[in-house]
Amino acid sequence: MTEIAEQTKSALKAAHLYYIQDLTMGAIAEELGTSRSSVSRLISYARKSGFVDIQVKSPHERIPRLQHSLKVAFGVNAYIVPVPDQVNSADRLERVAGSAARLLNMFVGSNATIGVAWGSTISAVSRHVVPKTTHNSTIVQLNGAAHTRSTGIVYASEILHRFGDAYGAYVQQFPAPAFFDNPSTRVAMWEERSIRRVLDVQSRMDVALFGVGDPYSNIPGHVYKSGYIDPADFAELQTQGVVGDVATVFYRSDGSWADIAMNSRSSGPSLDLLRSVPRRICVVSDASKLASLHGALAGRLITDLIIDESTARQLLSCTPVQGVWPP
Repeated sequence: MTEIAEQTKSALKAAHLYYIQDLTMGAIAEELGTSRSSVSRLISYARKSGFVDIQVKSPHERIPRLQHSLKVAFGVNAYIVPVPDQVNSADRLERVAGSAARLLNMFVGSNATIGVAWGSTISAVSRHVVPKTTHNSTIVQLNGAAHTRSTGIVYASEILHRFGDAYGAYVQQFPAPAFFDNPSTRVAMWEERSIRRVLDVQSRMDVALFGVGDPYSNIPGHVYKSGYIDPADFAELQTQGVVGDVATVFYRSDGSWADIAMNSRSSGPSLDLLRSVPRRICVVSDASKLASLHGALAGRLITDLIIDESTARQLLSCTPVQGVWPP
């Protein structure tokens, strides 16, 4: 037996004794013939490797009530992450991303196709992803990442491969720009067999994972800070009443999207296709994204919402007003 296999076997036994049989560290150390510090490391290894799934259930009714209210108001399954109000945006994102990565294992299984939209939020989720063994699963990129300053390959690939490595899944990247210069170029490229193969994989998605893009967010989305959209594009989006995007496809506060001109140049999936995916998991960690989140909910793009508690409360208590797009 290899050293890794032996460590895994010991970690599983230690975790079972600790969590299931409720033995103390000392008792486990005695049973395994090792030290308390070694037992502590084995249990930590079991948690980090995804062998142990820990859930904290609060005796208070606040979180369940909030989840129920979101279900009634928006028809989504809500997963509330308790985060103190005073926590800054960057730390809030990391906490929500960590919880989202653990929750994601409930939705990911064998023989599944998981669509992933790159961006700041999903990049954070990918850094916390918990390993889970699956078979015959595929991670597919939802939108191209190239633009005039970069191919985007490294950025998108890093995100997708974190999920692929964690789930033992095949990774299908999407070799296309985020936005085409001309809609006719997109139409022509979509006829290429290599591109149609990726589009076919997208059409069979069981799960889609994404954040909502919002130019006003305290943590600007990657598409808004990395040269994908120029001032003329911003002006056009403002004129058309856009509040945000999912996978670089833009929408208004009422969820409408089909007649927004810039979407004809986007490599992201049509929102009609996205709505056909059985599980559509959205991760949001900041109240500055409320306008975009409202639009996504109005468009029925989300089935499962992972969100921090403060933003969830604000989502229920107010209707955000569209801000002013950057010049």
